Amino acid sequence: MVRPLADKLLLDPYLDWVKGEGIPVYEDFGFDLPALEVRPWSRMDALGAYVHCLGRGDWVNMYVCEIPPGGQTSPQRHLFEEVVYVLSGRGSTSVETPGGERTFEWHTGSLFALPLNARYRHFNGSGREAARIVSTTDLPMMLDVFRDDDFIWRNDAVFAERFGDERHYRGEGTFVPTRPGRHMWETNFVPDLRTFELRTWKERGAGGSNIMFVLAEGTMHAHMSEMPVGTYKKGHRHGADFHVMTVTGTGYSLYWYEGENELRRFDWKHGAVFAPTDMLYHQHFNTGAEPARYLATAFGGLRYPTLADKRKTFMGMDVSVKEGGRQIEYEDEDPRIIRMYEEELRRSGVPSKMRELIRT
Repeated sequence: MVRPLADKLLLDPYLDWVKGEGIPVYEDFGFDLPALEVRPWSRMDALGAYVHCLGRGDWVNMYVCEIPPGGQTSPQRHLFEEVVYVLSGRGSTSVETPGGERTFEWHTGSLFALPLNARYRHFNGSGREAARIVSTTDLPMMLDVFRDDDFIWRNDAVFAERFGDERHYRGEGTFVPTRPGRHMWETNFVPDLRTFELRTWKERGAGGSNIMFVLAEGTMHAHMSEMPVGTYKKGHRHGADFHVMTVTGTGYSLYWYEGENELRRFDWKHGAVFAPTDMLYHQHFNTGAEPARYLATAFGGLRYPTLADKRKTFMGMDVSVKEGGRQIEYEDEDPRIIRMYEEELRRSGVPSKMRELIRT
């Protein structure tokens, strides 16, 4: 079909392509991923839905894939990168590498990356329950730049350096120490984010901890942070495309633009996700009786930031805005914030630790 000349303006090849996939496409500030309706998806031979957070930016998307009990996806191979988190269920993934097939078993809470352009397949390990995964990918960038299905899905190029060490498929990895907030774990597969050891990061506030992941030597970013019970993190901001997804615990996030008086709120539990729009201030609050962990995925990481704004984010994420960084210190935050939080904790019966921590 030839487009009329009047229609050849402001085209979005990725969004045009998504329309042809035949599955739901959701767009909102945030989502409860386990509750999203999914429908038959012929490309994957499973069920699926595309998830477009308002703050996803121009580079990344999310999709949910549900594999029926005892089922498996069709074999996949594509020239875009993908970071996968397991929302529920158990199963395995087989990846064809130059050294032979690598298979690893996953379950709720697992994280892994698919090496660029590697052939792979997902399997549901249960005969009774569905398995649901969510992927963050850089497909929008690739489709908008190349606009060629054959180049992306039927490309024979082999990227040997992306496959990683064999032990990385067993859940092992390499710790790369740098400094708090920038320590990295290099691997392809993390068996369980809920129990993975994190490193203290005092500068982000309230006794929190963190780790950054380098997955399949890719340019997709992932990091995980934890907030202890009765605490919240300092507010900060960054560019678009960071997808923040709850791994453990319950709580909420506040978000606002600089100069705004209204504090908007997004409540979360396991499987909830949102993406702050470009330079939107946001702040995370643990209201539950257990530590709260969240996973953030994006395009461009600490090793390969790819974009100038990512460099500014990774270097300024724990530096006060008064010093040219992107963080609001506790003493500079809106006084309503701690009052709102402590009132929330009183309703939950959880004691607050924030007054003492802020004084310290």
